[in-house]
Amino acid sequence: MRYRVTLLCSILIGVVAAGASSPATRPTYPVAKTVDITDDYHGTKVADPYRWLEDARSPDTKAFIDAQNVLVRNFVDGPVRERLHARLTELVNYPRYSPPTRHGKFYTFNKNDGLQPQYVLYVTESLDAPNPRILIDPNALSADGTVALSGTDFTNDGSLLAYGVSAGGSDQKEIRVRDVATGKDLPDVLTNCKFASVAWKHDNSGFWYNKFPVPGSVPPEDQAKNNKLYWHQLGTPEADDKLVFTPDDPDLSASPSVTDDGEYLLLYLSHGSARKNRLYFAPANDKPTSFVKLFDAEDAQYSFIEHDGPVFYILTNLDAPRRKLVAVDTREPAKEKWKTIIPEPDGGETISSVNCVNDKFVVTSMRDAHEVMRVVNMDGSNSTDIELPALGSVLAGGAKRTDKEFFFAFSSFTYPSSIYRYDFGKLALWRKSEVKFDPEGYDAKQVFVTSKDGTKVPMFVVHKRGLSLDGNNPTILSGYGGFVVSVTPSFSSSRIAWLENGGVYCVANLRGGGEYGEAWHKSGMLEKKQNVFDDFISCAQWLIDNQYTSTKRLAIQGGSNGGLLVAACEVQRPDLFGAVLCHVPLTDMLRYQRFSVGRFWTPEYGDATKSAEQFAFIRAYSPLQNVKAGVTYPPTIIFTGDGDDRVVPLHARKFAAALQSADAGTNPILLRSETRAGHGGGKPTAKQIDESADEYAFLFRVFGMKMN
Repeated sequence: MRYRVTLLCSILIGVVAAGASSPATRPTYPVAKTVDITDDYHGTKVADPYRWLEDARSPDTKAFIDAQNVLVRNFVDGPVRERLHARLTELVNYPRYSPPTRHGKFYTFNKNDGLQPQYVLYVTESLDAPNPRILIDPNALSADGTVALSGTDFTNDGSLLAYGVSAGGSDQKEIRVRDVATGKDLPDVLTNCKFASVAWKHDNSGFWYNKFPVPGSVPPEDQAKNNKLYWHQLGTPEADDKLVFTPDDPDLSASPSVTDDGEYLLLYLSHGSARKNRLYFAPANDKPTSFVKLFDAEDAQYSFIEHDGPVFYILTNLDAPRRKLVAVDTREPAKEKWKTIIPEPDGGETISSVNCVNDKFVVTSMRDAHEVMRVVNMDGSNSTDIELPALGSVLAGGAKRTDKEFFFAFSSFTYPSSIYRYDFGKLALWRKSEVKFDPEGYDAKQVFVTSKDGTKVPMFVVHKRGLSLDGNNPTILSGYGGFVVSVTPSFSSSRIAWLENGGVYCVANLRGGGEYGEAWHKSGMLEKKQNVFDDFISCAQWLIDNQYTSTKRLAIQGGSNGGLLVAACEVQRPDLFGAVLCHVPLTDMLRYQRFSVGRFWTPEYGDATKSAEQFAFIRAYSPLQNVKAGVTYPPTIIFTGDGDDRVVPLHARKFAAALQSADAGTNPILLRSETRAGHGGGKPTAKQIDESADEYAFLFRVFGMKMN
């Protein structure tokens, strides 16, 4: 994100109330009743006094949410929050683009002019054309900007587009079809398509897609099961769609894809978040009678990249935790017959992705938690590096083997996102960021922290140049640590508001992520999940020991699995942190698998109901069950959204109630519930600004900070 400074804003920032926010004090919390409910886990009784907060429709729950939101407003609202909101609005107000992608004769890209609620999808036959045409403007679909695009899939010739529409932050979406030339929708509409993938047949007669049972047609516990593959014939009603494939295990999810040349229909099958999958294929016709089970053991990841006739190029981590690219002859697919094209990198690097463009492989890899790119011939020879501007992150646009160019976005902590075009010989800037940000005023460096068991953990540290290491700098430490998610350097314009006011921003690359491949991931999952928390705590202690900050001025921040991270660290080491910023968290790890798509995550976390062993290690860290009465917890603000159907808001509500009841100190424990917002996807710009303003206003007050 970028910003534009005006003279008026600069004057106001210099004139309005130079003093710090008023001191943080504990508010009077609404009384949260308790209920006498106890569950038996393998002979161990566990009380669940806030079970009633799982029911979002209950009048008691609604009253609890409303009262909590009043506390948030009373705590964060005021002149400082108003100035932060104005500054954040200014920072975000600049044009932002996605990398262009070519579909037949058309280029498409997304753009937000600055403060538009949602990105707009544009189409053009020439990227030099001064006025590209709007293909879909989701901002016209709702008055409050909470309807968003959720997936776009073009036909091979670019003439038709299947696009998803979701509302209020939900993962549930509706799939519609648009004629690209006319900009008008066809009658085709598919409903209740949560996590659906679309794969067009090359004659444009229809597409394959996967779908769960219609909500209400099965018991809630089976809603995220029985995912099946269907064929939709264009111009026919959804009710006539043909069932193509039913997995042999109801817990498997099926995701279709079609090869770029239209020859093969690919089918990926996996158990939830497990980083292992099956891969089947069949001729790409609308009535495939059977699939060839190319990889059926679910012993590793298998990703199709390209093919030459019956030879498939597969990116896999089988016997290669940091991934390798192999050529597999589908007529003789035994492992001993594979040919390695790009071998597994050394220990400091792991392959992120491979794309086939211009009869070459474009390889993006992570090297100590930042990304690098290179081009390799299809036989694995002649590797050529693509020189990137700094240590940062790459977001590539879609490209095909027949394309002669591809586009990607690059950003780092101090390098605003810019779009580049590479034509296999020349790298050129297509869209430069217009944010008025001078990276020369800031430092970003990487350090390596020794964790509790001796493991070296990377951490990025960003701050104003010339920072005084006096142990008094307000600092945010962020992390994730799970699901093979790698947190690489990226730019955020809203973060400037923190940095320019003397804040330090840090990212810890914890075990459980994908920074060093599958071995790094496995060392932070299931019974080894405590390693993730130990890594994060060690990074926090390093910042204190090295005089960047102190306990009273150190905030920890995380969302989703990262929300679980900061919640667990808060209850394990409440003495170590000065504030906790907990976004859309999981906190009740004994019951998470019972709700929405929680069962998808049992390969990562385990299931406390399935075995005494898994119950033991989950119970040991589950934040909700480890809140203890009589402990002083740090100032905490928990964020959730009423439309979050991924990590359901009950986790945030129950954790807030438990902390408020148990806390023995005078620090504020707040719960902020957003309306018509979900897990984060599709959140309109105005809501993002509001949330950031509340988060920073909370910290400014807790840390007694002044605005420059």
